[in-house]
Amino acid sequence: MSGNLESFLDTVAQAIGAEWVDVRPETIQRYGEHTLPAKQRPPAAVLFPESTRDVQAIVKAANQHRVQLYPISTGNNIGLGSRAPVQEGQVVVDLGYRMNRILEVNEETCYAEIEPGVSFQMLHDELVARGDKLMLSATSGPPHGGILGNAMDRGAGYGPYFDHFGMLCGMEVVLGNGEIIRTGDGSLDTDNLVNWHVSKYSYGPALDGLFAQSNFGIVTRAAIWLMPRPPAARSFHFIFPEDDDIAEIIDLCRPLKLSNFVPSLFRISNDLYALAPEDQNWEYLEGSKEAFSAEGRRALQKKHGLGAWQVSGMFYGASDAAMEPQIQRVRAHFERSGKARYVSHEEALQIPALNIAINAMNGRPSADELGMLQWRPGSGNSWFLPGTPMVGSQALELDRLGREIYAKHGMDYIIMHVASARFARGLHVMVWNKDDADENARADACYRELADEFARRGVGVGRAPTDYRELHMQMMMPSLQRALSDIKQALDPNGVIAQGKYGIYSPQQTAAAEAAPVGQTA
Repeated sequence: MSGNLESFLDTVAQAIGAEWVDVRPETIQRYGEHTLPAKQRPPAAVLFPESTRDVQAIVKAANQHRVQLYPISTGNNIGLGSRAPVQEGQVVVDLGYRMNRILEVNEETCYAEIEPGVSFQMLHDELVARGDKLMLSATSGPPHGGILGNAMDRGAGYGPYFDHFGMLCGMEVVLGNGEIIRTGDGSLDTDNLVNWHVSKYSYGPALDGLFAQSNFGIVTRAAIWLMPRPPAARSFHFIFPEDDDIAEIIDLCRPLKLSNFVPSLFRISNDLYALAPEDQNWEYLEGSKEAFSAEGRRALQKKHGLGAWQVSGMFYGASDAAMEPQIQRVRAHFERSGKARYVSHEEALQIPALNIAINAMNGRPSADELGMLQWRPGSGNSWFLPGTPMVGSQALELDRLGREIYAKHGMDYIIMHVASARFARGLHVMVWNKDDADENARADACYRELADEFARRGVGVGRAPTDYRELHMQMMMPSLQRALSDIKQALDPNGVIAQGKYGIYSPQQTAAAEAAPVGQTA
């Protein structure tokens, strides 16, 4: 342990209590684990603050002793980095372990003020205990994942309140220089904050966006807006038989979202995305190193009664009867293609893949979708998250490209498009055996080729696994990279918060980062 680190930990122990400073080998090992291709990245220590003041004390001590911090909420962003820091030897600040309070649930203006450790399941359970009058927006991730961590990484759900960062209102932030600020109407210099969690914009620049996917500060609390739970919710589903039907599906979904006739997003899952939670790649288990075959896919489709694509959406209303005309209108719209097979809400409840979609759109956290991570053994998992305009021909071009690259590297093409009015986010899942060195290398090569080829066609990503954040940042405009570095210098002058996270460095480290090979940190 370096002298600086030892002095830092002593200072922090005096501020937050020695029992909340952990350097045990088993803890270091656990917090360095992740599911990505790169080697594990163990931290130097793990800290467990209990309050914003504790976080401020940690940041001030880090500035004093020039120690690198890596804040996490619950650390359950599986496939994107988990708890592991971006650089080995950074000190993990686990906000979620003790800062896990639901500070307020306001049933009049429909928000919850929460700390970073509040998970989707925790808030859902609290809302149910209060009468289930409000609903949160659930994700495909683990129910014990943190709401704030997901929102700050711009994660999303599927219902009308799908934009989790957009549904945040009023943050408390410890900047890299140790100062505390509040955003929105919380920025008034008073403790009597009437509009903090109902008015997103106050006087002057709106700073909230600076702290999404950045390393400029540590968000210690915020409010998330909640949707009044309607008396009834009714789903609809359509099954399409062919891979190339994605073009027609996108074009069918677009007008229903442009008019906002369908209030949920559309979940457009391919066969393996829908089926993997319930099955395993038997070809791989029998020794195949190739992508799962077309014959195998057809056999699974037949076994589960599904198709090449599954399209799901949901209406919310006063009663099932009140929504029936809307269901019939959507059914007529999709069935005119001659390809779509309609599956009713009642039927879908009995089909595990479609029931997962119902829970997600209805704000019910579930771990069922994560079953896909066992499609192959070995716990390797990564997500490639580009998007497509809601234009069928462009979606088809990118889909064919993705399939080709996956097959080239022996990966199984598992994808769901989450479609809004003008844009669909593609959740490309990669599952492999992390204990197999060759397969690990192929997974890494597959991700890098996907990133390069999609970028060459003008398509970036919305989120990125830790291993590839610098790769994606180097694809951004140089002027943007310099601007981010300058902001880092202004808000975190000693560069103590997660140097290199999202590919953002302080100016003094930028030259070293640019000289390092892509994918490595300086």
